[in-house]
Amino acid sequence: MVKDMANQMGTNYVLPGRAESYWMATTPGSNYPVLPGDIRVEVAIIGGGIVGITSAFLLKQAGISVAVIEADRIIKGVTGYTTAKITSQHNLIYNRLISELGRGQAKQYAESNQAAIEKIEYIVRSWDISCDFAHKPAYVYASSEDSAQRILDEVRAARNLGLPASFEGNVPLPFETYGSVRFSHQAQFHPRKYLCALAREIQGNGCHIFEKTRALGIEGGEPVIIKTDRGTVRAENVIQATHFPIVEKPGGSYKKLYQSMSYVLGMRIEETFPDGMFINAEEPGRSLRSQPANGSELVLAVGDGHPTGNGNPTHEHYRHLENWARSIYKVRSIDYHWSTEDVMSDDNVPIIGRLTPDSEHSYVATGFQKWGMTTGTAAAMILTDTILGRDNPWTEVYDPSRSQQVSPFAVQKEISMIEPDQGMVIEKREEKVAVYRDPQSVLYTLNPACRHMGCFVTWNDAEKTWDCPCHGSRYSARGEVIQSPAVYGLLEKKIKE
Repeated sequence: MVKDMANQMGTNYVLPGRAESYWMATTPGSNYPVLPGDIRVEVAIIGGGIVGITSAFLLKQAGISVAVIEADRIIKGVTGYTTAKITSQHNLIYNRLISELGRGQAKQYAESNQAAIEKIEYIVRSWDISCDFAHKPAYVYASSEDSAQRILDEVRAARNLGLPASFEGNVPLPFETYGSVRFSHQAQFHPRKYLCALAREIQGNGCHIFEKTRALGIEGGEPVIIKTDRGTVRAENVIQATHFPIVEKPGGSYKKLYQSMSYVLGMRIEETFPDGMFINAEEPGRSLRSQPANGSELVLAVGDGHPTGNGNPTHEHYRHLENWARSIYKVRSIDYHWSTEDVMSDDNVPIIGRLTPDSEHSYVATGFQKWGMTTGTAAAMILTDTILGRDNPWTEVYDPSRSQQVSPFAVQKEISMIEPDQGMVIEKREEKVAVYRDPQSVLYTLNPACRHMGCFVTWNDAEKTWDCPCHGSRYSARGEVIQSPAVYGLLEKKIKE
């Protein structure tokens, strides 16, 4: 035990538990055939995650012939490594969406994700799927007094949009909090048990799942032609449900996507885990939920996220997460550890719909911001309606061709939220700006690119510094170098109106 604790604190840290997703470890692998040659269907779907499998399931239920094309095995990518929260509570998002997009589009986002919860439950009940589905309240809690007002603003915004939100002062966690947004009528499940059941419903009667079949390119027209390493699929419509789209057209939004890593520990604790799913309002993000496991309970501690390729050594992220978990619970064992990579969009809203306005038969769904269980299901519902020629009330907010520029009003509102002696990185017309307000309320606006190798700095609230996550350079709140390897201070960057 002493050796283990020493390892955790030093450079000899040993990653705890099996290096495997719990969802993958507790379900059998799939074994669907490869594409046997050239075929034709009404809809071809590239990617076998939650969007691809749910879209294929819904389209088949509507009488449409489909083929899912997966380069590896289905439900093995991001969907197989998720936290598997089924929730419309996506951290503190609704107050910001109202400010930036207006109430109408914010309401589309809210309604689509709440409807996705209901759709998953309907499918689970109607097809009698054993997937550990359970209703749970979801909480975003403030772990500092500085976030308390943001919690209250989010409660008002969410309630204004018709979501089941309330303020909860007594968060059932074993440490001090400063209030939370509580959403009722949320849920959790075992994602592979659920989606493997849907996959079994897809296969047959003119519908197919092809594994170990890599899509190589898409040619537009009627029909759309999908070239693979096993043959050609011709279809009236194609959905790209891959992590990143394999085909990008000029004018697309994919340059505004980026990757984000986060880490998961599956652990058993001495305490009884409270009823609910939890995430904090601050950085670094920390998420908790439980999962029935072999007659007992596994607790999933998730967090330490960072842009892909822009973090600390992997073992440090796991060590930080484990130290945090052990600081709040008596951890009996850590059985699993795994990481996951999500696609993020610059405006924090997924990209769902026609590839470009003139792509009548080509669709895309990506950028789910770590909330893929509901947004992925909503994407399948939107794309199914569009392909079937039905109106869908949520298409506008997710339109791939939408402008993703943040409005000047939203930027000024964001700046106005910065308290004296606080900093924040904001975005202005697709450019990032590091903003610091000194104790006399004087604003300092800086280029957040570290002068060492260009990584973006982040605000360190405890030390009141700008810290580079790549190589450790640090700057004062006003941008002067205080720690190498950088030798020059951050450059001033004026905000133009």
